[in-house]
Amino acid sequence: MAARQMLKAVLVDLSGTLHIEDTAIPGAQEALKRLREAPVVLRFVTNTTKECKKTLLDRLRKLEFDIKEEEIFTSLTAARNLLEQNNVRPMLLVDDSALQDFQGIATHSPNAVVIGLAPEHFNYETMNKAFRLALDGAPIIAIHKARYYKKKDGLALGPGPFVTGLEYATDTKATVVGKPEKTFFLEALRGTGCNPEEAIMIGDDCRDDVGGAQIAGMLGILVKTGKYRAGDEGKISPGPYLTCDNFPQAVDQILKMLLQGRDC
Repeated sequence: MAARQMLKAVLVDLSGTLHIEDTAIPGAQEALKRLREAPVVLRFVTNTTKECKKTLLDRLRKLEFDIKEEEIFTSLTAARNLLEQNNVRPMLLVDDSALQDFQGIATHSPNAVVIGLAPEHFNYETMNKAFRLALDGAPIIAIHKARYYKKKDGLALGPGPFVTGLEYATDTKATVVGKPEKTFFLEALRGTGCNPEEAIMIGDDCRDDVGGAQIAGMLGILVKTGKYRAGDEGKISPGPYLTCDNFPQAVDQILKMLLQGRDC
């Protein structure tokens, strides 16, 4: 890892870190207000594929989070960017509420498979159609490969097992665009004027949030909310820079670092 520099940017995961569905993590709104007063750039990075950016922003504002649309970088955005760069026509295996983020993308006669979290579409007929396209050479683009995520009623399967099933059946590898891919974190920092060594990531997923950020050259803070399970700290090497009970505690640690003028 490159030599550490002064902290200039904070990346914050959303689901599981600031909120779980329509419920905010206790104290998260006030903690975000305190973080906004610090001399750092904020970016909110999420792998969510259940809803478009506009719907996500509406949800966050209803929960009284002070977040601007341009501060949010999603894996849906990253997937759309890749589709446009490669000029392909996707079969979109995403939730209907996420389709708005793909408006204007041609989907007739698909020659690529894009797969996100789409519980209503994960049936044999639809998956078999994706399988046949991939067998014929269509690339598989995984918006992310999260194993599971947190809902109000408990943990739920993410898109990862379904992506892996397609990879296994077709003997191919998907291109992954969301966390924990290094390019995702670097794209999230684009336009901030900050280097990875000047950034820190806060998230509830040890592998995708913390591990991915640290591979990209950042530091990572793991919070024990959302999908966190006891022992997650040991699932990556090196382990998290810090492990905190929740987002407010993580903000306390960051503000302490800034006050002491320490390198991140």
